[in-house]
Amino acid sequence: MFESRLGTDPGSTERRAVSELVDTGRPVPQPTPGRAPFWASGADGVLRIARCRTCSRWIHPQVVLCPQCQGRDIGWGPVSGLATVVGVTVNHQRWLPDLPPPYAVAIVALEEDSRIRLTTNIVNTEPDDVLVGDSVRVLFEQISDDVWIPLFEPDPDRARDGELPAEDDLQERLRPHVSRDRFEHRVAITGVGQSAIGRRLMVEPLSLTVDACLEAVADAGLTLGDIDGLSTYPGSAGVGGMSEGGIMAVEQVLQVRPTWVNGGSELPGQNGSIVAAMLAVAAGLCRHVLCFRTVWESTHSELVKTGRWKAARGPAVGMMEHRAPFGAMSAANWIACQASNYFHRYGGDRELLGAIAVNTRDNASANPEAVYRDPITLDDYLQARMVSAPFGLYDCDVPVDGAVAVVVSALDAAGDGPNRPVLVDAVGTAVSENLSWDQGTLSHLPQARGVGQHLWSRTELRPDDVDVALLYDGFTFNALSWLEGLGFCELGGAREFIDGGAGIAIDGRLPLNPHGGQLSAGRTHGYGFFREAVLQLRGQAPGRQVTNPRVAVVTSGGGIPSGAVLLRRE
Repeated sequence: MFESRLGTDPGSTERRAVSELVDTGRPVPQPTPGRAPFWASGADGVLRIARCRTCSRWIHPQVVLCPQCQGRDIGWGPVSGLATVVGVTVNHQRWLPDLPPPYAVAIVALEEDSRIRLTTNIVNTEPDDVLVGDSVRVLFEQISDDVWIPLFEPDPDRARDGELPAEDDLQERLRPHVSRDRFEHRVAITGVGQSAIGRRLMVEPLSLTVDACLEAVADAGLTLGDIDGLSTYPGSAGVGGMSEGGIMAVEQVLQVRPTWVNGGSELPGQNGSIVAAMLAVAAGLCRHVLCFRTVWESTHSELVKTGRWKAARGPAVGMMEHRAPFGAMSAANWIACQASNYFHRYGGDRELLGAIAVNTRDNASANPEAVYRDPITLDDYLQARMVSAPFGLYDCDVPVDGAVAVVVSALDAAGDGPNRPVLVDAVGTAVSENLSWDQGTLSHLPQARGVGQHLWSRTELRPDDVDVALLYDGFTFNALSWLEGLGFCELGGAREFIDGGAGIAIDGRLPLNPHGGQLSAGRTHGYGFFREAVLQLRGQAPGRQVTNPRVAVVTSGGGIPSGAVLLRRE
């Protein structure tokens, strides 16, 4: 049991901090001046949340603008410290040396306003006993001179409330089209390429990038001299084996002298860098943009493990400020909380997710490029070690080394290559949900529903027209969220649609990730799905080939932000 170090009487409603600072081993948040009062509020045992002085709306975690009245007069107000669990996972993975698992990571909604949620730990109870709908109350743990983190424990004075607030209706947030003109129809995908993909390749990351780029350019029937634009994700900001160095590093090698470049991480998913390339080409800035994405997580992890790479450690900042102190170090923890909300709201269990994992591995077994090709059964899935409940080993994608590249060309320049160009019908890029892991959508992967609605608003095609789906599956629940978010079935309808795997098999109603997805083919971080979609529409898939596909949908982004692209055969 994960116990609080506080000297608190479980039967008392008073919360008090430890009288003596204890080194807990938790990462210490490094708040900006405006957010410091949140972390200091536990000094007197009272939780405080930012509040608009004009309209009294509670605000978290930002403290600069009221989302209701747009007021700027923001103060801090005490709250009861009472809350309801709206998402929970039991973490079984040791992410931090001084925070041993298992422990319960939860999202709790405050009694004063259920829109205000905190990611936290539920303590003083067995982790497996924590359920969505549980009533909890705050207590504090001091982890530095001026930081008290809010933890929660079961509240014996309040009955469990299983009711959850309804999710927002996103349709009303869909903006009208700015123009009838669709830039997507002025571009085509003319080339794709991929380097070697594998575990711990111990290869220079930039070399993988160049391999993929040269193959994509040749696949388009072009030379490097034809390339006049470069686009990538996440650019030079990638850490932990997530980038080869970005535009600067690649241009120094290829020396294409582009007229336009793009590199960054805040895009509509990883494939947002491909969408950006489409915009540049459609606007006339470029004729042929080379897009690339490189990962070398597997090698990086091995270098860290063996002491050959010194991983930087510091305070919890940015998006990790409100997660790392609670041991919520991975997207596995964050998305598992949403999976628990989904199961509570709609029903379902691990067998539903297992059907996705088993089908994906079955597809990978026919793909010579896939990292893991040995078939698994549902029993294998259920018996594998847990990572962050309900996610076990086979719910999580596979870190690999590799690079994928895509060439986006002007439509009038796309007809001379060796392969039939693939056309772009529509993109979904809108942000209609709160860009947050815990303040917005909880029943699904954030950004899947709003992106799906935007995609279908830009095309005459409908979900029934799609012949093959390449849906981001960083975790099995991601793919489930995309199936529902894109409208292939109603919200909560995935169990019937998936049908134990039959509905998403290569010969099912909607073949899903026929190459094996990131769950089995390897985490190429979005671009691998795009390449597979192009190859499927050409009839050139390296493994299982869908019969005569004409329309493919591709999604990317394991959460926020995210995007979708609808591709079709010429």
